[in-house]
Amino acid sequence: MANDLSPYSPAPLTASQPHSPLSGTIRVPGDKSISHRALMLGALAVGRTEISGLLEGEDVLATAAALNTLGAHAARAGDGRWTVDGVGIGGLAEPDDLLDLGNSGTGARLLLGILATIRSPPSSRATRRFVGGRWAVSSNPLAAFGARFVTREGARLPLVVSGAADPVPISYHLPVPSAQVKSSVLLAGLNTRGRPP
Repeated sequence: MANDLSPYSPAPLTASQPHSPLSGTIRVPGDKSISHRALMLGALAVGRTEISGLLEGEDVLATAAALNTLGAHAARAGDGRWTVDGVGIGGLAEPDDLLDLGNSGTGARLLLGILATIRSPPSSRATRRFVGGRWAVSSNPLAAFGARFVTREGARLPLVVSGAADPVPISYHLPVPSAQVKSSVLLAGLNTRGRPP
């Protein structure tokens, strides 16, 4: 005789007529990929950008800290809102210290795109240095703009990037689909004049 209380027995299904339609309000958490991009685009704009719904995870906070080190000002304004006081395309400053992106592959790859076409100032600290996790970075399309990279074996972080003095416009086709590499190339293109040959 089968046991009616067996964990393998499904509960009987019941249906009822609802008395009123389902309604309510939900708050969807922020998206990490969009949060990185929102902070960076705010830093490249001139003036203040207001962002709501930013995902305040460790990776996104590392990106905000890196942008602050580069001269923009990203700050929490309360109630899930952030403000970014941008410095304009090409206006980021030479950092006094390493840019530590932690384990944020997205933050590092996208920021490399921005820095690849910002001319490094002629000084003894004419490089931007990154430290971070153990993941490969794609510098090949960014080098085509004229940026120079010094990396560990296998194109891994930490690395040093020197922005192109006169970025060269490129036409690039992704060999493998990658939203991060595509965004990095697009961000590099913002500070590049002309059209590819």
